[in-house]
Amino acid sequence: MSSSEDEYDIAVVGGGPAGLTTALYGARLGHETALIDRGGGRAAMMTDTHNVIGITEEVSGNELLETGREQVESYGGTFERGFVTDVVETDDGRFRLTTKDLELVADRVVLATGFSDERPDPPLPRNAKGLHWCLHCDAYMFVDESVYVMGHGEAAAHVAMIMLNVTDEVDLLTRGAEPTWSEETAAQLEAHPVDVVHEDITAIENDPESGWLEAMEFEDGTRREYRGGFPMYGSDYNTALAEGLGCDLTEGGEVDVDDHGRTSVDGVYAVGDVTPGHNQVPVALGQGAKAGIAIHKEIREFPRSTEEIARDGPVSEADVPAIAPHLLSNAIAHEGHAGGPRAGAETDAEQPAADDD
Repeated sequence: MSSSEDEYDIAVVGGGPAGLTTALYGARLGHETALIDRGGGRAAMMTDTHNVIGITEEVSGNELLETGREQVESYGGTFERGFVTDVVETDDGRFRLTTKDLELVADRVVLATGFSDERPDPPLPRNAKGLHWCLHCDAYMFVDESVYVMGHGEAAAHVAMIMLNVTDEVDLLTRGAEPTWSEETAAQLEAHPVDVVHEDITAIENDPESGWLEAMEFEDGTRREYRGGFPMYGSDYNTALAEGLGCDLTEGGEVDVDDHGRTSVDGVYAVGDVTPGHNQVPVALGQGAKAGIAIHKEIREFPRSTEEIARDGPVSEADVPAIAPHLLSNAIAHEGHAGGPRAGAETDAEQPAADDD
């Protein structure tokens, strides 16, 4: 795409699992769809993919995302690498998105901008080799292993107790910070076999061959063995674009959305980790699908309402199908098309229905 202005039905900002899925649905349902992604993100950090049916453990986050981008493009979606610096609503109710190299306009915009984990100060184990960010993704890796939880607030204390469901060796490392958890939480901790370590870390020991964490050394001279653990210092939600558009946020700092990803601003959706809920790839996939379908139902041409028919007359043969010519030809040539190379094969898990609510 050149730096000139281009027009789309849907523009998705952020190429994680949620954004990719929204873009995939948009393109497959016949809408001009652009996906703009700056790269990186939490999913890209995954060395293994967990909890996704049909995706085996050895698939990395980058492999998962690359395949998703290829799928979006195969259905006629446009992919652009870039950082969206601004989204503004135009006088005609559309949205203009700007990056360093391009500007485009879309009828609907989907914010899939995610969040960044607040990181503790060094020293730390290597990311994904002893430093893990998702409890529900990675707890399985540490069944019957020695584990640390790093932090000094409510979340750290509760995660430490939660990890007792999978192992009997859990330490809570405050790293010299004064605990900020409540008296009730303190009473809970006292009643659980969690060792609270207040001394800061002075050294990290990793296996020289695998790179996996082996142990940590502390200011008091002690050495404690760990296989891995979880830092719990909070999240920094990437809501600048949403706030610029006037979208409501939750008390926790996420973009406030309904069950289909709609924000408080008409035409603006948000999906994935920037919204409330579990920060999981399968959850993000579902959010992206629901938003994609909701947008389709808002902007598809047919069926026309009785009011529209009374105003504009019946739908003529020349009006259908309501799909852009290049998307039409792309669909016919696609391997998933009924007349394509896999003709006769089942191509969609969705069952026919009177409506797709």
